[in-house]
Amino acid sequence: MTVKITTLMENTSGAPFICGEWGLSMLVETDENTFLFDTGPSERIIENAQRLGVDLSKIDKIALSHGHYDHTGGLQAVLINLLESGAKPDGIEIIAHPDIFQPKFVHIKDAVTRDIGIPFAREELEALGARFNLSPDPVQINSFTTTTGEIATTTEYEQIEATLHTKKGDQYVPDELADDLSVIIKTEKGLIVLLGCAHRGIINTLNHARQQTGIEKIYAVIGGTHLIGASRQRIDATIAALKEMKIEKIGASHCTGLAAAALLANAFKDAFFFNNAGTRTVL
Repeated sequence: MTVKITTLMENTSGAPFICGEWGLSMLVETDENTFLFDTGPSERIIENAQRLGVDLSKIDKIALSHGHYDHTGGLQAVLINLLESGAKPDGIEIIAHPDIFQPKFVHIKDAVTRDIGIPFAREELEALGARFNLSPDPVQINSFTTTTGEIATTTEYEQIEATLHTKKGDQYVPDELADDLSVIIKTEKGLIVLLGCAHRGIINTLNHARQQTGIEKIYAVIGGTHLIGASRQRIDATIAALKEMKIEKIGASHCTGLAAAALLANAFKDAFFFNNAGTRTVL
């Protein structure tokens, strides 16, 4: 079985004429189907797809990792593209957690409050063909691929960023990011785990993937690890846990941060790669 991953959007460009923009989107081609994991922050995903020779009309499902704009802001453009191509006359399934439309903010008391939620109403997306499959539990994408559903937080050193909030009434309250999910692909070499932001912790996510599938071997991890701004102690603990798992490929993206990515590259040598916009990975 072959899995091909094309990163359509990421903070930085890894190829000529490809736009880099804060966010993440990966197109995943498998033997059974083609699906999109996240849509980046804007309509520039369409431009990148065209320049990379990617035919978005082939996708039959979209999975959203969580409800932040930098992973969902391109959704409207993708739906319009599918509608105009006539590829999905009955609409397209979008897999996400029920909290995907929950209000989301960066909130620092007496300093700044910024809306970072999905920038569209559910109704306007449904009018463009979105068929939402919202579940806190794992959802099947194909016979060997699922979402994680809600991820338990069990490590002592992985915490959700304190500035991330939601709103209850007029009050800002910490966002537990229950909607943070990842994608698990079962292969002969082990699990491939695709991360959106891993807000609930990369190690928590990988342990969850092992428990959910009953498969211990994790072959590859690709996506955002949310180590940006993390303490050196947390980064070191994360690297130690990843080494113990004997992961063979680590593709860092987006919210990993340059400092943490450099430490990962040093620790994992040839097993590490920068998963930038335009990166094509065959696993």
